[in-house]
Amino acid sequence: MTLDQVPSGARVLVDANVLVYHFQPHPGFGPMCHRLMERIGRQDIKRVTFTNLLGEVAHRLMLIEAATLPGWAGGKVLNRLKQQPSVIPQLTLFQTAVDAVLQSSIGVLPVPAELLSSGAALCRQHNLLTNDALIVAFMQPHGLTDLASADTDLDRVPGITRYAPA
Repeated sequence: MTLDQVPSGARVLVDANVLVYHFQPHPGFGPMCHRLMERIGRQDIKRVTFTNLLGEVAHRLMLIEAATLPGWAGGKVLNRLKQQPSVIPQLTLFQTAVDAVLQSSIGVLPVPAELLSSGAALCRQHNLLTNDALIVAFMQPHGLTDLASADTDLDRVPGITRYAPA
């Protein structure tokens, strides 16, 4: 199913990739992510994310913006930022995005430490990478079954309805 098919009133966990595609519009996925964020702004959808995902958004947007600097195109942007940290103050997109999410109607919840262990078990149970398993571990105690995400790996988890940008 697509992000446009999220039913009104649904409680949806918003994954980092949807936020990244919204703030740094992807040519294919950006428009649908933007429409989802508009619906969230109108409070047509009840939405939540968690601190780890917001940190992931900030990290990805920092790297994406750095890659647009003159002479920075190509790979190894992370290594270049580590070697040239004086460039970081020039980057603003990541903070703009974090501030926008924190000021929006998206609830940003903390991750209790015990969910890290639950996530580790879910890695093995569903063959997931750690960040994906943490999403599942977070959703379960919050009674969430709807997920806005481009990550097809989460389709392996029964009981989750994933709405994807398309």
